[in-house]
Amino acid sequence: MDLPRVGECSRRTLVRAVVAIVVLALCAPAAYAALDPGGVDLGPGTVEESAETRTYVSVQGFHFAGYGRPKKPARLAAADPDAETAWVFDGDLAGEWFYEVDPLENGNLFVTTTYPDGTIALEYDPEEGVVDRHDVPGLIDTHSTVKVDEDRLLVANMRATEDGVSNDRLFVRNTTTGDVEWEWLFRDHYPNGTDGGFDEDWTHVNDVEFVGDGERYVLASPRNFDQVIVIDRRTDDIVMRLGEDDDYGTLREQHNPDYLEREDGTPVMLVADSENNRVVEYERDCGDADPRLGAGTPPADCEWTLVWSVDGFTWPRDADRLPGGNTLVTDTLNHRVVELTPEGEVVWEFYAAWGPYDAERGAPGSDGPAMADHGTTGQFTVSGGADGSPASRYHVADAISDAGAKTPVTAEVDRVATTYAHVEPWIRPVWMGSWAFLSLVVGLLVGLGWAGAETVTRRDRIAAGVRSRLGRGG
Repeated sequence: MDLPRVGECSRRTLVRAVVAIVVLALCAPAAYAALDPGGVDLGPGTVEESAETRTYVSVQGFHFAGYGRPKKPARLAAADPDAETAWVFDGDLAGEWFYEVDPLENGNLFVTTTYPDGTIALEYDPEEGVVDRHDVPGLIDTHSTVKVDEDRLLVANMRATEDGVSNDRLFVRNTTTGDVEWEWLFRDHYPNGTDGGFDEDWTHVNDVEFVGDGERYVLASPRNFDQVIVIDRRTDDIVMRLGEDDDYGTLREQHNPDYLEREDGTPVMLVADSENNRVVEYERDCGDADPRLGAGTPPADCEWTLVWSVDGFTWPRDADRLPGGNTLVTDTLNHRVVELTPEGEVVWEFYAAWGPYDAERGAPGSDGPAMADHGTTGQFTVSGGADGSPASRYHVADAISDAGAKTPVTAEVDRVATTYAHVEPWIRPVWMGSWAFLSLVVGLLVGLGWAGAETVTRRDRIAAGVRSRLGRGG
């Protein structure tokens, strides 16, 4: 048998030692993070101005294949005026995900929560707990339900594809009789090829509510169609439409729009423009025609003008105008809720891990002014916030975006950065930073590559060993 020369053995040993050191160095930041976790949970960040009332936050949490992550819990939380945690409701047997939360006139909260095979719409009293609940099996991943009165719910029903045909719809259901009193199917009002055609999650309609006086007009947010619509229940026609499918310059997979009006009645939409990482306010302009709700001016005769925006968030999913003119924003993948001045400065910040979905403050119908009436228009970038908050850190996605800046492929690189920023947090441990996670992944890949190379170079010896063991076993 030919034996390897001493120099060859030394080189192999040196290479192995170097690779081992590289793997250990790459995994070290993750190991340190495990020993000294720096993740956020619930509590105050920057508080320059105390809020006037409590703020209620629904936290989606993260589940995979129906199993919850203890460190990424779904829950409902209340923050007091100084952003200290007032109470937490973890759902008990209510559900596994929390989505929309709405304050009711009686001081309770109406909450949409889901489990793998259905939806629960519940009324929660912070003192007494769950005082009323409506279970609706078969409604999958519902994000939005509205308590119309004691006997009726308004529901946004997504993921309702059956035999290849989408039944995504809006409907009013009588909870006493179980009857559906009104139904609006998206497939009856949109080309069936919209967003590539029917699939398991065609519309992802994530919000529904009544707007204007009474129950005539319904606002809806079909996220995957990149638009916000208003429907007239008398005719079932779409009477207002902001955005259109794949028009990413206007909206890109938005969440939780709010319908506002200027002092003269001009319609205004305040929207969490999620995939564009910003919140936006648009004003309806119909030229010489009347833009107001109920005037009957067709959507095709009108345009929407961007009058105000604040960017710099990471997948925001809710924006509410407060009475004084500030805006409450749910900055989902920065795991916080912030109150902003019209110029985008953070004056109140509440950490809300993991993955906050909706935030509410104040009584029902307490929306503040449109920005044009407030006297502040333009485009701003969010500023301020605590130094240690996730939003203040330089993430891998930031580096990807910076690497492509001022190059011919800036737009393409930005899309990669956005995708990375939205996917990485769902698979990264909550206690591990963005760079530590990347370092760990690279370390594991190098380690696997090393193991594969060792297997190939030692394949004859490994095979001989296996044959020898099999021979002894026989």
